[in-house]
Amino acid sequence: MRHFLDFEKPIAELESKIEELRQMQEPDGINIAEEVARLTEKADRQLRATYAKLTPAQKTLVARHPQRPKAGDYIGQLITDYMPLAGDRAFAEDAAVIGGLGRFRDRPVVVLGTEKGNDTESRVAHNFGMARPEGYRKAQRLIALAGRFGLPVLTFVDTSGAFPGIDAEARGQAEAIARSIEACLDAPVPVIATIIGEGGSGGAIALAAGDAVLMLEHAIYSVISPEGCAAILWKDAAQAPAAAEALRLTAEDLRRLRLIDAVVPEPLGGAHRDAEATIAAVGEAVEAALAPLAPLDAATLKARRRAKFLDMGRDALL
Repeated sequence: MRHFLDFEKPIAELESKIEELRQMQEPDGINIAEEVARLTEKADRQLRATYAKLTPAQKTLVARHPQRPKAGDYIGQLITDYMPLAGDRAFAEDAAVIGGLGRFRDRPVVVLGTEKGNDTESRVAHNFGMARPEGYRKAQRLIALAGRFGLPVLTFVDTSGAFPGIDAEARGQAEAIARSIEACLDAPVPVIATIIGEGGSGGAIALAAGDAVLMLEHAIYSVISPEGCAAILWKDAAQAPAAAEALRLTAEDLRRLRLIDAVVPEPLGGAHRDAEATIAAVGEAVEAALAPLAPLDAATLKARRRAKFLDMGRDALL
């Protein structure tokens, strides 16, 4: 069953009525097909109008939609001959960060992603996509492996942030995140990062400091969640919509500020309405971003990456 967000209630009512009509046997004198077609057209208009004017707070809800495709879905559809690799070779395996070797359109690659899970059991198993230090150290290990064998790195980011627990802090969470950012910035191979849902704080940028940073149309990317920002600045979670507006966390804002490189359009109504088409569109965007980078040598890649990140914030429109 499709999960509807609060602001989608009028659409939900129309689609529920359409489904009821489709289940009915056609009574004498009533053309159900015509009524279904009329309501379907009305629902499409309502959906188009709603998604044409989403607020940052509403985009945050779409980015967190429980049926939105996750990192594992992207890897499953885009990566062939996938061989998962586990563990940081120091402490443990962290299921919040998944990754391994595979082929992207016949090109050998290393792939990484933050995985939230699709149901209660998998969300608990993946710690809701919130990685501990061993997850980021696994990412460092795989990025180093990519550099050793000259393989491009593809990352798919979807996390509310790094795990904030005491055990994570005791094992050096901040240092692990910083080292992962360093590994991305210092990689001698192309790094293509895609924000597929929620890009939260250092937990996201640890896997997103790439040569090209792509972002889905209704994804978000921010230093802090709207709720966290509201709690700090206003001491009131009800101010989260105002915080979402102030944070400039939407793909449109971040592209305008030149903090990301491209926005990948989503199907009407969001990625959760057509996961297969969304993943295919991301595949095309990744290939377009990777093509000009693949022939470059390590020194050129590092120099371009350094210049790109040092230039962020200069002459940006606020």
